[in-house]
Amino acid sequence: MTELSVGAFNALRVKEKSSDFYQVSVETVGPETLPSEGVLVRVLWSSLNFKDSLSASGHKGVTRTFPHTPGIDAAGVVVDPAGSSFSKGDEVLVTGYDLGMNTAGGFGEFIRVPAQWIIPKPAHHDLRYFMVLGTAGLTAGLSVERLASLVSPDQGEVLVTGATGGVGSLAVALLSQLGYTVVASTSKVDHSDFLARLGARRVVERQFVDELPAKPMLRSEWAGIIDTVGGTTLSNLLKTLAPGGVATTCGMVAGTEINTSIFPFILRGVTLFGIDSVEIPLARKAKIWSLFDQAWALPKIESIIQEISLDELPNAIEKIRLGKQLGRVVIRHRQ
Repeated sequence: MTELSVGAFNALRVKEKSSDFYQVSVETVGPETLPSEGVLVRVLWSSLNFKDSLSASGHKGVTRTFPHTPGIDAAGVVVDPAGSSFSKGDEVLVTGYDLGMNTAGGFGEFIRVPAQWIIPKPAHHDLRYFMVLGTAGLTAGLSVERLASLVSPDQGEVLVTGATGGVGSLAVALLSQLGYTVVASTSKVDHSDFLARLGARRVVERQFVDELPAKPMLRSEWAGIIDTVGGTTLSNLLKTLAPGGVATTCGMVAGTEINTSIFPFILRGVTLFGIDSVEIPLARKAKIWSLFDQAWALPKIESIIQEISLDELPNAIEKIRLGKQLGRVVIRHRQ
């Protein structure tokens, strides 16, 4: 076991005040809030995801023990390699695994994590760019990769649900850049201009999707679907995939269950991919980050970024919890 080479630092802390009340505030904490072993990284940038709002709200399915520092994404500089293959000063990315769940996360100015969680920053973009993407971008990238393995741009329209959220907005931007005709589904149709800037060809209201007829099969509409919300939305949309169509799913804000028949799968040969961006092998994550660094670089995403400081984070967490966040929130730590 090695000593932590870090003094007091700032972190957003969540404290359990009662069984149904959790306090969120930025505090000065000590090295005892970090694990005692692993690579020590000074965090320069992090990003806000829906799972972070769950942790900050005391969701025991995400975080079991409090006080806790959330933040499932972090990008920064190695301070103490702790005997790993990394060197002091290396720029690195950490997303997923247990970071920000039950291990102190990227909403602190330092993290200490196993070397097996860390990816060297790709060469062509800076740390901020990769935190603008964050877990949302990684999830969008994995979704598009799966869809593109079976569906080409000339096969028809691709629908993205939850399109104004982090995963959805980045999926719209990436699909558009790759030449797909993208249709965005959202409950926030007043933000159609936002989606058009990212490359959406048109926008449909989520209510239209949720109120489709209760039949086992519906008219073919979509060559592909990137679903970020689950529940009734995904259940209905599976019935509208074209023959050979592909759907991916990665979210559950509309519910954790789906209700479907076998007909779309055996009569139209559709495929449903579940997308995990948390526990997948490090090499898979590195591949997606490398694509975003080069072939998938997204020049349009600057228009969907809100950059905030750590002190502004509590308000941003409340906003995303209430479903009012648009695009991506990136957190700037002390440089």
